[in-house]
Amino acid sequence: MRLRSIFILLSLLGVLLAGCARSNAQPVVVQPAAAPVGQPQPIANQGTLITTLGTRDPTTFDPALAGDVVSAMVIRQLFTGLVRLDRDLEVQPDLAERWELSADGRTYTFTLRDDARFADGTPLTTEDVAYSLERAADPTLTAFPPAATYLNDVVGVAAKLAGQADTISGLEIVDQQTLRLTIDAPKAYFLAKLAHPTSFVVDRRAVESGGERWTEQPNGSGAFTIERWDHDELLVLARNVNFYREPARIDRVRFLMGAAAANPLVLYEQGQIDVTDVPTYALARIQDPNSALAAELVSVPQLALTFVGMNVNLPPFDDPLVREAFGIVIDRDRLANVTLGGGAQAARGILPPGIPGYNAALPEPGVDIARARQLLAESRYGGPEGLPPIAAYGSWAGVIHEVVERDLGVTIEVRGYEESGAFFEALKRTEFQIYGTGWVADYPDPENFLDVLFRSGATYNYAAYGNPAVDALLDRAAVATDETERYELYQEAERQILADSAVIPLYHGIQHALIKPYVRGLEVTPLGILDYSTAELIR
Repeated sequence: MRLRSIFILLSLLGVLLAGCARSNAQPVVVQPAAAPVGQPQPIANQGTLITTLGTRDPTTFDPALAGDVVSAMVIRQLFTGLVRLDRDLEVQPDLAERWELSADGRTYTFTLRDDARFADGTPLTTEDVAYSLERAADPTLTAFPPAATYLNDVVGVAAKLAGQADTISGLEIVDQQTLRLTIDAPKAYFLAKLAHPTSFVVDRRAVESGGERWTEQPNGSGAFTIERWDHDELLVLARNVNFYREPARIDRVRFLMGAAAANPLVLYEQGQIDVTDVPTYALARIQDPNSALAAELVSVPQLALTFVGMNVNLPPFDDPLVREAFGIVIDRDRLANVTLGGGAQAARGILPPGIPGYNAALPEPGVDIARARQLLAESRYGGPEGLPPIAAYGSWAGVIHEVVERDLGVTIEVRGYEESGAFFEALKRTEFQIYGTGWVADYPDPENFLDVLFRSGATYNYAAYGNPAVDALLDRAAVATDETERYELYQEAERQILADSAVIPLYHGIQHALIKPYVRGLEVTPLGILDYSTAELIR
């Protein structure tokens, strides 16, 4: 999500995936209620769950292009891959019933399930898996392919993305049920990466016959299919009757969009929808023990970071003193505990609590306006009056504008984008001087934050930050076999990134959702992952 690569949306419409190391954060599961003794068991496999999806269509339903929270959530209902993450964020078999790892830790041999199939009942083979991976690594697919992040460990992917090869050399079809992937070095997080939508399997027939609109009827292999799609108004997913694992327990998921989804909390309170996120302005009211909704509230700390980025190549943030000055005028504690009503946790660093490698010894965030003014005066710009015009984009741009104008005498213009997709693309082109955005972990590993967001030249390194010393630490951490050593290397890299003032960490989100009492089995994980196939309606 990984993706990773996204606005931080504090909503229930979950995220990109998770990883092989166990997180300390725990999922919340709304469990099915047992029927009273002597009574018939509740009838699952019936009913329609209703929720909202936003003001307009998700950016894409193409797994190879997934890069935001909402798109990835829907894609996870429609498609599957070789492996998946369970409720504890552990890698489990999916299309592959098992795998073997070579003695050198580099070659994975996957064996597909005998009953793997697409939604129309057509058998799914290793040729379909190979086609999907090759397609994801096609350099003509998009200017910023997620495969450059999520498949880059596979030998030959970088060469294909660079136009230097026609196929992925580390991908081998052994037979209809057996496939091998060879990676460049043993890496603890590789299998977890395969649980990301980039590796999900698509139907070649649907892709090649459907043209640009093939995702209207994608014939995936997930628990649901698209039954109805009124663009920007309504999306209805129906149970895939040919799903190879346990079928979805509900008939449909009905996602309202546009005007029909304008005020989800009101819709929830009126009984028109079954699940919704809780806006921060309403959190205190709902948490009140006297509130009728308090018992329906589910709160799960997320492995996520909302942050302010500053482009190190664009004035005035090409001067580290300016970046440092901006970083010490924003009161992160006030933002998390007052502005967000305690709905988030102020960030000390980049890695969120609960993720392996989290460094609790980092200093508490502080505000030092006098020091910030001194840093601006010592910068090459000689103070506020010497700074060039600055424009801020994304989340919290208004707060940045207010704080730096009040405390530093610096005027910032706030600009925006009507469509989130356009904002994300501009982020990847590193066009912004300063911006607010967020990241939710795709898998619970520090690599998914530090390497993906701060390695030199990385797709999601929106600030164009680069430090050879940090890159060297990330290289060592990626292949370290000792877990303690590995996390220490990531912590050292995090300290260096913070010392370079490459980012202003703001807060780590907490997912607050309301779920009706009759909705059972819906899992909310620290990655915000939602799997509607496990939900059932018991009325």
